[in-house]
Amino acid sequence: MSDAPLLAFYGVSVRYPRARARALDGVSLGVPRGRVTAVVGPNGSGKSSLVRALLGRVPLEAGDIRLEGASVRTMDPRALARRVAVVTQREELAFPLRVREYVALGRLPHGTRWSVSGAADAEAAARAMEIAGVGDFADRPTDELSGGEWQRVRVARALAQGGEALVLDEPTTFLDVAHEMALFEIADGLARDGRAVLLVSHQLNLVARFAQHMVLLHAGRVAASGAPADVMDGPTLERVYDWPLVVTRDPATAAPALVPLRGGRR
Repeated sequence: MSDAPLLAFYGVSVRYPRARARALDGVSLGVPRGRVTAVVGPNGSGKSSLVRALLGRVPLEAGDIRLEGASVRTMDPRALARRVAVVTQREELAFPLRVREYVALGRLPHGTRWSVSGAADAEAAARAMEIAGVGDFADRPTDELSGGEWQRVRVARALAQGGEALVLDEPTTFLDVAHEMALFEIADGLARDGRAVLLVSHQLNLVARFAQHMVLLHAGRVAASGAPADVMDGPTLERVYDWPLVVTRDPATAAPALVPLRGGRR
């Protein structure tokens, strides 16, 4: 599998209106096919701003975001959506839909309307619901779902959308341990099948288990980048998170694992 990035951020800088500091300050990273690339960091470090910039919800002050060399800022949104599926951190529907109808919306960039219209679309939506584990409540209205169920349904819609890249912004919010693990397994399986997966998460220990490459952000800048064993460095993490900790080894996988200590900042 080539290490050439399918999706790449080049010197991306973002500043929100009336903000004194940049939310992102010259951030560069690549997301190649065939692996999970994770962006981690404390609250306010700029993680979700990367996703907003990709979606065009915040303008770039500097830099560029490219999909196989083409700037996403010049791409037709539907063409981009056919290749990159995104699960944002937050989403509220204006009106409830049945779960199967909501998942079917993932097929809209491929030319369908407000429902699954063709056999290929129906198959893609059904497969996505199966992978995400939401088939048992496919006929329930979305406003009757728990927070965890809603999160899994949103992932199912992105899976139905397909494409070569999947971007997940804090996808394990509201999920219990079993569903957290299941979602990371889904991301890992998609990467093994050749997709480019960009995972934005605050779950460092799970990320260290599943990601092949980590980018640690701090105050809008890249504080560390590389394999999990290189990024999960005790002094670096203590500085970024402003809390005493130790880095040990996960007994199940030998991946690096962060253990915060008691008696930290007062």
